[in-house]
Parts: sequence; structure tokens; C-alpha cells
Amino acid sequence: MNKEEVARKITELCPDAVVKVRGENCHFEVHVVSEFFQGKNSLQRQQPILALFKEELSSGKLHALSIKARLPGE
Repeated sequence: MNKEEVARKITELCPDAVVKVRGENCHFEVHVVSEFFQGKNSLQRQQPILALFKEELSSGKLHALSIKARLPGE
């Protein structure tokens, strides 16, 4: 997986998102800012993003994914 693939999957879920991806190969850190997270706590913000990568995480194609999900202005 590469940074562009990670960002693309997230923007498909949250079209308004500003996504920044750091890392390479199979370890990534993502920062996502979107209105999509309105009314959700920290765990609820991370769950839909982790679900996007369920197959990659279980297959080993992706080993680590750190998520920081924020609302605009946070």
C-alpha cells in the first residue's frame, strides 16, 4: 500500500476530508479532518476508517495504521 491509496480510500468515505498521510510500506499515520465526525467520540471516529482497511490489516498488507480524526477547528 502507498500513501495515495490510503488517502483515496478515506476520501471515498469522507469526500470533504482533508487527509494527511505519513509513513510508507505497511505502516501509516493518518490525520483526517472532516465534518463526518460531528457528534462522534474518538473511538467512533476511528472505527469507520479502520473498517475501510479491514482486509489489508487482516491480510498483513497493512501492519499499522494510526488515526487522528478531528473536526474542522479542532
